[in-house]
Amino acid sequence: MEKQGIKTDKMTHYRWTICMMLFFATTINYLDRQVLSLTWMDFIAPEFHWTNTHYGYITMFFSGFYALCLLLAGRFVDWLDTKKGFLWAIGIWSLGACMHAFCGIATSGILAGEWLVDFEGARRAIAALDDLGKVIHISVMLFILSRAVLALGEAGNFPAAIKATAEYFPKKDRGFATSIFNSGAQIGALLAPLSIPVIAAQFGWEMAFLIIGALGFVWMGFWVFLYKKPAENPRVNASELAYIHQDDCLEEGSEFTEQPAREWKLSWSDCFRYRQTWSFALGKFLTDGVWWFFLFWVPAYLSSVYDMPSSDPRAQLAIFVLYLISMLSLLGGYLPTFFVNRKGMEPYAGRMRAMLIFAFFPLLALLAQPLGHISYWIPVVIIGIAGAAHQAWSANIFSTVGDMFPKSAIATVTGIGGMAGGLGAMIINLGSGLLFDYAKETELSLLGYKGLEAGYLIVFSLCAVAYLLGWAVMKLLVPRSRPVLPL
Repeated sequence: MEKQGIKTDKMTHYRWTICMMLFFATTINYLDRQVLSLTWMDFIAPEFHWTNTHYGYITMFFSGFYALCLLLAGRFVDWLDTKKGFLWAIGIWSLGACMHAFCGIATSGILAGEWLVDFEGARRAIAALDDLGKVIHISVMLFILSRAVLALGEAGNFPAAIKATAEYFPKKDRGFATSIFNSGAQIGALLAPLSIPVIAAQFGWEMAFLIIGALGFVWMGFWVFLYKKPAENPRVNASELAYIHQDDCLEEGSEFTEQPAREWKLSWSDCFRYRQTWSFALGKFLTDGVWWFFLFWVPAYLSSVYDMPSSDPRAQLAIFVLYLISMLSLLGGYLPTFFVNRKGMEPYAGRMRAMLIFAFFPLLALLAQPLGHISYWIPVVIIGIAGAAHQAWSANIFSTVGDMFPKSAIATVTGIGGMAGGLGAMIINLGSGLLFDYAKETELSLLGYKGLEAGYLIVFSLCAVAYLLGWAVMKLLVPRSRPVLPL
């Protein structure tokens, strides 16, 4: 038997090509997010006179708008479908990433009437202004606008990636495939401190946004030619297609079945009527903010507590090592597959068991600040382990959507959960900025720590217990596999 001239005696593996495309998209996604966190304190804040609170507001609005867009992006991807939805998403966020570079010119134009200037000319015009309050206000608003465009596009990444994974992988492999493409977050975070501060120092912070932002447009050119539905893709032979759709057939001993003929669709409002949706959404709400806190605040933590700005080679090495450690999450992505193949567990049960194991590792964050006086490497290693646990958790919580919802609703439900996670991130980012400024100004004292160290102790402690709480809530709402059925 052949499919479009391809023999089926040996299975093709084109699904892994798609997985790598999703990996590169996620890498670019996180590189674009990291540019601001690696440049604001040492390059941007001196120019615009920002404080931690101003940065906290910017990250809060990004998180909040990202959450709102996720609510709609999932539905948009389900409506437009995977290929076109992803193209729109990465095109918009790449545009938003590049817009950041022109915030200085726009600030000088609005306040000084200097529009036809280069980046250096904008800096000189801003430095000559006397009204620092207006400089802060206008620049913060412009960065919030740029972050809003970035968030609008980036909101489509995970709904589209999870949908593509569900289209190209059977349930038992989705956690591992998700952990691979989701590791793009760590790779982006690994590459960011090695490249972004160097670009900013050599060519200006504006070029860091432009160069990194342009990568998304390159990715789009490959996606146009490489992505097709498995059944329509001449690079996928009949054997691989049968492997991909193995869940569509009745399986002996399975607790549930999903027939290919069942193409019923869930409306956006119907999704909120299922406990499975709330389980996923609350799990994301309680844990996503932890990762975003580490992503946005670790460079500032090293700079303010250990006097290591992002341009310092020690800080760059520390952040590199931190995210290198977080790559251990790839092993966590395989753990549910091990439980399914070796222990005979149903996919959802195997995933929940793995997530419980991952939920204990962030408890190490309770020791990050107490042991930090020995060496900054101790909190770096601890945060790296917590980051690995988060990414392993994240890969599997995403996969629970595919375990329980039809493919036609996967992006929608992923968007709903992403919105909840974005709200959690918004709360922790704004709260952290306000807390750190308050702790610094009042010399807050807690358990022998003062000022910023006391503030970080509080936030690290909240991050440590978030995953066990999230797992308990999910287990309470959906104790065992319950695929949704038409209402």
